[in-house]
Amino acid sequence: MQASSSSSSRIHGKRWNLRLTGRKRGSLVGLEQARRGKVKGHGRSTSFMVHCSLGEDRHFHRGHYLYDIADFSAAEQHEQLVLGAPPRPRRIILVRHGQSEGNIDEGAYTRIPDSKISLTEAGWRQAIECGKRIRTLVESDGAPDWKVYFYVSPYRRSLQTLKAIGMAFERERIAGVREEPRLREQDFGNFQDQERMRVEKEIRLRYGRFFYRFPNGESAADVYDRITGFRETLRADIDIGRFQRPEDRSKNVNLVLVSHGLTLRVFLMRWYKWTVEQFEGLWNFGNTGTMVMETGPGGRYSLLVHHTREELKAFGMTECMIDDQEWQKYAKPGELNYDWLTSGSNFFSHFDSDKDELSQMPSEIKDASSMRDFFQPEPPVGWPS
Repeated sequence: MQASSSSSSRIHGKRWNLRLTGRKRGSLVGLEQARRGKVKGHGRSTSFMVHCSLGEDRHFHRGHYLYDIADFSAAEQHEQLVLGAPPRPRRIILVRHGQSEGNIDEGAYTRIPDSKISLTEAGWRQAIECGKRIRTLVESDGAPDWKVYFYVSPYRRSLQTLKAIGMAFERERIAGVREEPRLREQDFGNFQDQERMRVEKEIRLRYGRFFYRFPNGESAADVYDRITGFRETLRADIDIGRFQRPEDRSKNVNLVLVSHGLTLRVFLMRWYKWTVEQFEGLWNFGNTGTMVMETGPGGRYSLLVHHTREELKAFGMTECMIDDQEWQKYAKPGELNYDWLTSGSNFFSHFDSDKDELSQMPSEIKDASSMRDFFQPEPPVGWPS
């Protein structure tokens, strides 16, 4: 059965005729259940917010009407501007996979593709217990409408970890699952020669853990690039409230990312804008180890809402990184911490006489008078004064 309606709206100073049609799905209230529609004007397909009056049927939902232009939904624009921005998920919980065959026998990588390495029996048990811990955490809010939404690496050990974690939740508590290839493990280069890999990891320690690229594989810098893309997808999902229907909006959604140790550390680096030096001071997650990014009073995600300063120090975070988490705990989205290392003048050390970070600079340049001469040379002959 088809439902349709015509109306008009003044958009961008012009009045457009709208015709929305859709297939009936279950219980139907006017256009509420319409599946697809288009906005047309002057013979060409157009897309924008729907401000038209649909009478009693004006409260249609995102996903029921899809106005196609560059894969962006006009209904989503309508939802944000008319209904207001959706609440941010309460937490982003990062989980490393359980113990795998490769964790106890590096020789496994010589005969099994990295993407097909499975959990051990101990890994399965770890993942089941991890699911119980996550449920206890989200239930601690006391909210009756909490849910979880999962992003997971496509590697077998991560998918198995998620299967076991999911045993702690009823169907109605799971808002969704998305397999995300950008959350995969750092690529070490197809089948791995065990002795050669030992040598490569020793070279990596000398070269630097972030920039060293394994032959036929990736560096942590390469992982950073693809995690940047994933972060933008995640931020967009958060901004449009993709985890729940508009009529069921709640701040008690918890996102869970099931991935790999280095990938999750790079994710945190990218999210909080940590430097390469700060990244290289971090320790790996243990199997099914977690880090919890939780919204503070201002609405931003901070590691200090759930974790203690001592836990973050044990992870390898410096005092200034932890101080920034304290700022994140109370700041609002869009605000900038001007005292943060990479945000303001704190990056430069020449303001502080007690710091010796300029010791490698030639003395004739470091000298204040020479520095003025260096940066302000004499103008060319004939240059206007």
